[in-house]
Amino acid sequence: MLITLEGLDGSGKTTVWEALRDGYPDAVFTREPTDSWYGDAVYQSLSDDAADPLAELFLYTADHAAHLSGTVRPALADGDLVVSDRYSDSRFAYQAATLAESDVDIDRPMEYVRGIHRAFSRPPDVTVYLDVDARTAAERAGRTNKFERDGYLASVRKNYERLVEVEPDRFVRVDATRPPEDVIARVEAIVADRLAE
Repeated sequence: MLITLEGLDGSGKTTVWEALRDGYPDAVFTREPTDSWYGDAVYQSLSDDAADPLAELFLYTADHAAHLSGTVRPALADGDLVVSDRYSDSRFAYQAATLAESDVDIDRPMEYVRGIHRAFSRPPDVTVYLDVDARTAAERAGRTNKFERDGYLASVRKNYERLVEVEPDRFVRVDATRPPEDVIARVEAIVADRLAE
């Protein structure tokens, strides 16, 4: 089973991801961007406010493809539980917002990004969506890069809402404004329930 953790920067995904490691020591815990050279290229683009948005999308897409072939698919083939801190939905929400803000002439950015992934990606079985408003997310994240601005994160949040609306059975919303211990307990219960099914 592939479980993904999604949400805005500052929503607590990494905190939850680390807490789940204690409960599932035999699972494969991974994340995007990865620690590969593809992921390094993605991290370089994060610090470049002038990065071309279309080129940046394909850096993220290349990192996702390598992640699938090198980590996710082999682990699933071995019957392992895979838990990923960010996955393709991050691309759909974030890169679609970036393209929408840019001068790139793409009428339906999210559909464009999803179409690129449709040919090769493996959808998650369950996606835990840690929901928090844009201002709170930006404050928690520290507004340290171009993706942590309130207005931008508001657009990203709208994109996540569209994704949840399209696939309500896959997404499980968790109120990430609650205390961290409550959020962790809720996610642990969700994961236990889904695995029991």
